[in-house]
Amino acid sequence: MESDETMIARRRLLAGAAGMLALVYAPWAMAKLPKSGVKGLIAGASDGALDRLAQPGAFYADTAVRILLPGAKGKLASKLFGMGDRLGLTTNLTRSLNDAGGKAAGEAKPVFRAAIDNLRWTDAPGLVSKNDGATRYLQTSAGSVLFTKVSPLIGSALENVGAFRQLDQLSQGNQLMASAGLTHDGLTRSVTEQALKGIFHYMAGEEAALRRNPAGLLKGIF
Repeated sequence: MESDETMIARRRLLAGAAGMLALVYAPWAMAKLPKSGVKGLIAGASDGALDRLAQPGAFYADTAVRILLPGAKGKLASKLFGMGDRLGLTTNLTRSLNDAGGKAAGEAKPVFRAAIDNLRWTDAPGLVSKNDGATRYLQTSAGSVLFTKVSPLIGSALENVGAFRQLDQLSQGNQLMASAGLTHDGLTRSVTEQALKGIFHYMAGEEAALRRNPAGLLKGIF
């Protein structure tokens, strides 16, 4: 059984942590939030977003983040594929692209955490004053770094789910595929861009939820 002194110390620690997290709830107070608190907010949002999108079928199920073939949301690709599209082959390929996005999301936590740890905070207060401010700060400050790090994960995932094989089968004999970005490299680039856009979309929602309920950041600490 804990002594009175231990109980008092524990209560003070919890109260202090809750007080710091309460700042997250008020957007105007973000300028006063310690750097560790801002990082905790972004890290919590990124972990939540990646966990959700790593679930099987998550990317494809949500039309707001569904990954499509390159070119006018996949319409150009469908026209170029012709009969293949009418047979439903491009639908299967599109599902594979989304499966690849989910696989990459499941492996991307260390990549996002490293990007968050390396952020410079000189202009953070002005950028994290909105409900999705921390997410947008990460996106604008580390978007290119994240693209470089996530792209190999996407490429590996596209190979593993058979997307490249399906693309090669559909593209056989069609010389216009490359102009539409329908090459291995073009597909990897397009899927990476769309996957990151979807991840940041979910991060913004996770961040807003954490601001409404700052105690959520305490999960796993006590």
